[in-house]
Amino acid sequence: MSRALSLRRSLLHLHHHRTKPLSPTTPPPPKSIQNPFAPLYPTRKFCTSPTPIPSTNSEFRKYIGYTALVIFCGAATYYSFPFPGDAKHKKAQLFRYAPLPEDLHTVSNWSGTHEVQTRNFYQPENIEQLEKLVKENNEKKSRIRPVGSGLSPNGIGLARSGMVNLALMDKVLEVDKEKKRVRVEAGIRVQELVDGIKEYGLTLQNFASIREQQIGGIVQVGAHGTGARLPPIDEQVVSMKLVTPAKGTIEISKEKDPELFYLARVGLGGLGVVAEVTLQFQISTPFRKDHNWAAAFCNDFGLSAFIMTFVGKSLGVENNGTFKSYIHSSIDHLLKVVSIFLSRKLLSENKHVKYLHIPYTDAVVVVTCNPVSKWKGPPKYKPKYTTNEALQHVRDLYKESLETYRIAAAKSSDDNEPDINELSFTELRDKLLALDPLSKDHVVKINRAEAEFWAKSEGYRVGWSDEILGFDCGGQQWVSENCFPAGTLAKPSLKDLEFIEKLKQLIEKEEIPAPSPIEQRWTARSQSSMSPASSTAEDDIFSWVGIIMYLPTMDARQRKEITEEFFHYRRLTQAELWDKYSAYEHWAKIEVPKDKDVLAALQERLRRRFPVDAYNKARKELDPNRILSNNMLEKLFPLSETN
Repeated sequence: MSRALSLRRSLLHLHHHRTKPLSPTTPPPPKSIQNPFAPLYPTRKFCTSPTPIPSTNSEFRKYIGYTALVIFCGAATYYSFPFPGDAKHKKAQLFRYAPLPEDLHTVSNWSGTHEVQTRNFYQPENIEQLEKLVKENNEKKSRIRPVGSGLSPNGIGLARSGMVNLALMDKVLEVDKEKKRVRVEAGIRVQELVDGIKEYGLTLQNFASIREQQIGGIVQVGAHGTGARLPPIDEQVVSMKLVTPAKGTIEISKEKDPELFYLARVGLGGLGVVAEVTLQFQISTPFRKDHNWAAAFCNDFGLSAFIMTFVGKSLGVENNGTFKSYIHSSIDHLLKVVSIFLSRKLLSENKHVKYLHIPYTDAVVVVTCNPVSKWKGPPKYKPKYTTNEALQHVRDLYKESLETYRIAAAKSSDDNEPDINELSFTELRDKLLALDPLSKDHVVKINRAEAEFWAKSEGYRVGWSDEILGFDCGGQQWVSENCFPAGTLAKPSLKDLEFIEKLKQLIEKEEIPAPSPIEQRWTARSQSSMSPASSTAEDDIFSWVGIIMYLPTMDARQRKEITEEFFHYRRLTQAELWDKYSAYEHWAKIEVPKDKDVLAALQERLRRRFPVDAYNKARKELDPNRILSNNMLEKLFPLSETN
């Protein structure tokens, strides 16, 4: 596309250059006197001398010229046009793209899965500039879609017509230490905010996996951390200042226009540009993070004895022969009972908890985070394995896989190839997956190696919440994350555990090359009406489950194949699980289908869960010219005269 743009501009320039009128100071060319008897279409003469007999040398040079022209055209065609996807040979790449125009900005999301090019990319430095920008573009009916850090896997903030980014509006404006409230400009990043208020002894209530999001973006898409007693991050918003195209700058809160406030907290950038946010904070305390590995189903006697003792004590049953016999005769059922009991206990007793399920294994990594007790020191725990020992089998698998795929020689001769002993686990996993990302057998080996790595990495560490609540998500990836109700802490529905069990069965049945992990988290409800965790019941809890496929290579064809496989994986989970468990995708991870019938079904499904009519009504009132919209919003929430 960039070549076409460049070419079009060059041709236009050439056209104008040739048709440029003469200046007034330039004398007009003399008019030639034509012979009235000359033919209307005279034949052009190449010379005035008599036509000579063609020589052998001139004929030879002529045919040499024709031959060179044909070869040049063939080469240009070969290098300029792509081969079909099933071509057996590799396309040579003499050049890839023409230089982009200086005023053309390329904006992509972090995973490189969505990208747009635009000539209109604005970064105001204060609210006055933002207000002027929104007003002028509304008058011109020119779109300026709000975009944050570009971390959303679906590129929800991208728009080819134009974007506005608040990265330069990143100040902490006010800190109320008594009420634990902080007012900030919406462009400030999470990590910058936390660092900026450490001196006040305050921190955010919860964190997502990474810290690079802008506050405006993380709130607008309904992002979340984990903890069954902690709501999504939008619930920490006390008030907001929106710059709207139709009504200018408005401030909304629970007291000022509560209906619009609860609608706009997760407004997807469609109701106004979030300029300022006031957030509720909490006292900052050190946290302890524990990584525990567990086999979900294991029939060895040691675990049976543990179950017998643990469940017996929990239920007040003596460890007698009858109970022991019952244990061994119903071990599978009891293991499930224990899993349910332990899961309920983990959710109720830990402030933050998440599970990392590993497909094609019975392993699950349990991660808990809790404030450090003032009265108890750190536990006396000595890890059984060093980091090198925990990683060694993964390194061995990588070396073995290089030999299997017969590329060890090429790797050893590559000076840019890093030393595998310096790579982290996620970096090693990316390198392993890059060898054959769609081979189920290869992915199963990697998953089993990951299970062993976590088994050898059990332990804990102590730090501030913003330091340890994060998670190394790995490299570029496709993600689909769903949120669904899971009962209450007092009366869990157990749908969260059932969902994972059915998902893993589906993966094995369909032989999906599903890498690890399947990440499972929990939150309390949100009062924001557009949040996937919205509920009117105060005690409701929700489970969030994310499936993933990594993009460990920059090869375009391989990335396309991984993308197709991921969407096949996603379609299967949708067909088997979404409606059954009332699961709805995270707004930053939902993808707009290309098929019209599938899109219509998605639109109808969203209407069953969210107040789409109220949202569209607010859009028409606050942004009648839809300058804050983009293709995704228009597809998911089409506006009509009846809205």
